[in-house]
Amino acid sequence: MPTSSELRAAGRRSLTGYWWNAVGLTLIYSLILGLVGSIPGIGWIGVLLLGGPLTFAMYVFFLRLHRGERPLIGSLFDGFSRYAPTMALYLLMYVLIILWSLLLVVPGIIAALRYSQAYFIMQDDATIGPQDAIERSKEMMYGHKWRLFVLYVSFIGWALLSAITFGIGSLWLVPYMLASQAAFYEDLKSRSS
Repeated sequence: MPTSSELRAAGRRSLTGYWWNAVGLTLIYSLILGLVGSIPGIGWIGVLLLGGPLTFAMYVFFLRLHRGERPLIGSLFDGFSRYAPTMALYLLMYVLIILWSLLLVVPGIIAALRYSQAYFIMQDDATIGPQDAIERSKEMMYGHKWRLFVLYVSFIGWALLSAITFGIGSLWLVPYMLASQAAFYEDLKSRSS
């Protein structure tokens, strides 16, 4: 099984020559959700309504990069063509992770790891519904949650650097993490087939 270092290297390879597009996509994603979320009183509703298709499109962008495609920044809005299922998946994951987090922080983290592949799964199977994508993600992640957790933890140094730059560094960190997660998904998928 590839190590975290190897998965990060695969993520960097997929971003080679495409960093600025990935940074631009991350910036636009952050600006949209940040601006909508800052609307007094109702911003959270806007984030819930837009979060699904935008988050789905982010995952798809990095999965396509990993597969050697060269998606455009405008593909951030491709998730709206599958609005209902992507919004339902976003809301379902959000609610389930919150509910597990009510038990304590650790169950919430485990739930987030368990459901982490659902967007990739939904991309690869256009006929799958949100609940089935979550169930399939749980099956795929059985015995692999620790691997993904270690991959995430391996970005702590980068996250600290990002914090020092008042979050500006996250414009590079988020693409790096998502590209590495796409590499993780492809490895996991090959083992589940």
